[in-house]
Amino acid sequence: MTQIVTYKNIHNRFKINGFNLNRSDLCEMAYSFIKEGEEFEKIVGDFILDWFDNRSYLEMNTSGTTGAPKLIRIDKQAMVNSAIATGDFFELNPGDKALHCLPTNFIAGKMMFVRSFILGLDIDFVAPSSHPTFRKESKYDFVAMVPLQAQNSLPALKNVKKLIVGGAKMSHTLESQLFKLKTKVYETYGMTETITHIAAKPIGEKAFSVLPNIKIAKDDRDCLVIDAPHVSNKVIVTNDLIELVGENQFVFFGRIDNIINSGGVKLIPEKIEEKLATKIHSRFFVAGVKDADLGEKLVLIIEGENQTFEDTIFDGLDKYEKPKEVFFVAKFTETENGKIKRKEILESI
Repeated sequence: MTQIVTYKNIHNRFKINGFNLNRSDLCEMAYSFIKEGEEFEKIVGDFILDWFDNRSYLEMNTSGTTGAPKLIRIDKQAMVNSAIATGDFFELNPGDKALHCLPTNFIAGKMMFVRSFILGLDIDFVAPSSHPTFRKESKYDFVAMVPLQAQNSLPALKNVKKLIVGGAKMSHTLESQLFKLKTKVYETYGMTETITHIAAKPIGEKAFSVLPNIKIAKDDRDCLVIDAPHVSNKVIVTNDLIELVGENQFVFFGRIDNIINSGGVKLIPEKIEEKLATKIHSRFFVAGVKDADLGEKLVLIIEGENQTFEDTIFDGLDKYEKPKEVFFVAKFTETENGKIKRKEILESI
C-alpha cells in the first residue's frame, strides 16, 4: 500500500544548513528565529509554525503585478503535490543539495522549504539578497532564483547543476550569459494561484512544458486555461495569450490586458520587446497611451538618462510596431520580487 505524503511529513533525508531536523526541531528553530533572528528569519519562523499548525491551508498575498495584491488561501496538500511534481519534472532525489535564497514572504520562497521537507533535500538557507551567498566549496543540484540574483551570481553558477529562474522576465542579455554555462537553466511559468510554476522550458527554447498531472487548453480569446486538480480545485483561466504545441506544451506571447489597439491594429508589447531586446541595453518596455487619432499610440519607455538612438534600432519591426514616442524614466518602480510596475510607470510620464 502506497503511503500518501501529506504536509505533516518531513523526509528523513531533509537537512538545513547541515543539520538533520524533524518537525519538533523545526518548530524549535522557528521559535528561536522569531525571538532572536534577523527580519528574514522571523518571516521563516512564522511560516514554519503556520505550516505545522492545525489548519489545512495558508493565507498569502498575490504578487500585485497587474493590480492590487489580494489575500488568497492555498491548500497545504496542494503545495505538497506541487513539490512532488517539481521533484518529478526536474528529477530531484533525496539528499540532493539545494540553495534557498528566495524571500519566504512570497510563494516561491515558501515552496523551496516545502520541496525540501517533502523531497528530502539538503538545503543551505541564506539571506534573500540580490547577491546570494554561496557556501564555499559547495556544489548544488538545484537552485531557484529571480533574474537579478542570477545576473549577480554568474561566476558562482558553475557550481550549480540545475537552476530555475522565475518571478520576472529574463532579459535577452542575461539569457545569453546563462546559455554559455554548463548549468541546465530553466525559465519557469506560474503564479501564486497555481502554487508557483506549472511549466518550465530550457532557456533558448520557445515552448514551455507542463509539469506532471497538469492539463492545458486555450479559450476563445486564445488565453491559457490550466486544469491542475492536484494543486487547484478549480480550472484557472489566465489572461496569457498562448499557442498550444501538442497536449503538454505552449508558447507564451504576452498578457491580453497589455494589448495595444492602435488605429484598429492589435499589438502585443511582449513580441515587440523581444525584437528590441538585443538593441537596447537598459531595461525598457513598450505600452499604449491615449491618442486622439489612433485611440492608443505605441510608446517606448527606457530606464535611465535621456539619450539619442539611431533609427536603425527599429529595423526589424513591422510598420505598426515602431514606437511613436520614446520616454526616459530615471528608475523603474518594481514589485518586491522584481517585476516592473508598468502601469505605475506609465502614469508618471
